Amino acid sequence: MVERPYVLLSCGMSIDGYLDDTARERLLLSNDADFDRVDDVRAGCDAILVGAATVRSDDPRLLVRSARRRQARQARGAGATPVKVTVTGRCDLDPGARFFTDGDVDKLVYCATGVLDEARARLGGIATVIDGGDPVDLCRVSTDLHARGVRRLMVEGGGTMHTQFLTAGLADELHLVIAPFFVGDSRAPRFVGDGMFPWGPARPARLAEARPIGDVVLLRYALSDRFVG
Repeated sequence: MVERPYVLLSCGMSIDGYLDDTARERLLLSNDADFDRVDDVRAGCDAILVGAATVRSDDPRLLVRSARRRQARQARGAGATPVKVTVTGRCDLDPGARFFTDGDVDKLVYCATGVLDEARARLGGIATVIDGGDPVDLCRVSTDLHARGVRRLMVEGGGTMHTQFLTAGLADELHLVIAPFFVGDSRAPRFVGDGMFPWGPARPARLAEARPIGDVVLLRYALSDRFVG
């Protein structure tokens, strides 16, 4: 049996399913209370993964914000913040992005075989660059992460990563936060793209929790028999 981490997908979206709008500034889809909830979830994970497009567009730090939570992680022998992971097919990544520069934590870059040498030349001094297959195979990535000690993986986007983890049947849990507004622009990125998903009308996902958090709503879905309630 192939071993892989427990995979938790985390996403905020508009009522009509968009991750962002088309404006230059990033659209905020949550509130302070929910950002704190996400920080708590991050603190309980071994690694956080985002796609290369998210690194380019959002320039995320992917760090645990709370000093108390960082200290609690260190007290149990973990790093102050989870390992940072990204996946790229083209290696079009800026070494100056906050993914690489912020936080004293390991950074892992899984890239397509064809750009492995380029990726190691560009990023090898600031991250561990790993052959992810050609094209990048998320099953291979997940297996390698488990071998590196990652037991709980949080996937924070974007839409391509969510789609690929879901259609590959690699997700165990989904946290979906719904913002109280519409975007209404088909040019904007959506939560997922087209694909063959394991959960359809004949096999719906199980809703484990529905909770209002201020003006947003958290929907928590169990996606596998490994779900931890």
